[in-house]
Parts: sequence; structure tokens; C-alpha cells
Amino acid sequence: MELGFNKLPWYGQIGAFLLVAIALFVVFQIYYIGPQLEAQAQKRAELERKLAEVEQAEQDAIELAAFQAEVDDLNNRLQALSAVLPERQEAAALLRRLVTFAQQSNLTLRAFRPQAPVIREMHSEWPIRLELDGTYHNLGSFFDRVSKFPRIINISDVVIRAKEPPELNSTIIVECTATTFVLLNVPQTAAETAAL
Repeated sequence: MELGFNKLPWYGQIGAFLLVAIALFVVFQIYYIGPQLEAQAQKRAELERKLAEVEQAEQDAIELAAFQAEVDDLNNRLQALSAVLPERQEAAALLRRLVTFAQQSNLTLRAFRPQAPVIREMHSEWPIRLELDGTYHNLGSFFDRVSKFPRIINISDVVIRAKEPPELNSTIIVECTATTFVLLNVPQTAAETAAL
């Protein structure tokens, strides 16, 4: 008996053709389409990771810009406040300023005696004993000028005595303590340094 494709009935030929087509389709699916779909899925997953990284980078850039603006604002505030609370004692400048205030108020600055600084946690207090000569009105003008000075100066321990004998523009002698403040350089801890 001779077997051949031509000897099969028409429905056998169609069945054999379908069987071969299905076998070729399965082989094509397994060896070509499967790896292509797997590679496509990997590329899609990689694309999604990259898109997530880009989105995170954009969010980080927005946060960085906001953080940089906050740092700039804080630096500006620090510069503005450094006039109020400087980082070092400026005895000569402070003496000139107090002498100017006394002169503008028609007072005589008779003594300027800096005392030992008192160290606190983040600042030191720098007391200065002053002795002034003038009138009550002049003293009030002096205190007003000191209160408007941008640097912090506290006046305490005010002792007012009548001058004997009083003179025309000198009826009182005033002793007081003018305390100013100096910002200390606070060393960074190891944790703060590591965070930078």
C-alpha cells in the first residue's frame, strides 16, 4: 500500500494540513513569539521603572527647589539677625555707638568698663558697666536711642544719684549695666555632620 498525501481523501488532506499548520504555529509560538513577548514584558517593566525613577527625580527636584528656597530664606534671616546677635565681641564699635548715643542725648559717658562675659548654651552675655552724667530728660533720650539700636542691648541695674552740687546740664549721675549678646559657634555633632 502506497501512502502519499495525494492518496488521502480531501478531508484527510485538510486535516493533515491543519495538523501541520497547528504544529508549526505551536513551534513558532514557543520558539519565536514566546521569547519576544517575554523580552517585551521585560522592556515594559524596565520602562515602568524608568518612568517611576523620572517621576521621583522630578519630585526630588521640586523638593530640592523648595528646600533651597528655604535655605536661602534662612540665610537671609541669619544675616539680618547677625546684626542683632553678632558672632564676636566688638568692643570698639559698641563703645563708639554708646558714646554717640550719649553725645546725641547730651550726656557725658564718664566710664565704660567691660565685665567678664557670662557663657550660656548658645550665646554669651557681655555686660558693660557705664557711668553717665546729665539730666533725667537726657537719660530718657539715651535709653530711647539704645532701644532703637538694631543690636540687642539690655540696660539693667540702673542707679540714679543726684549730683551735688547740680549744674545747668548735669543734675544726675547714672550707673547702669548695658548687656549685649554674642552668638557662640556651636560645634556640630557627628550626627549633624553625617547628615550633611
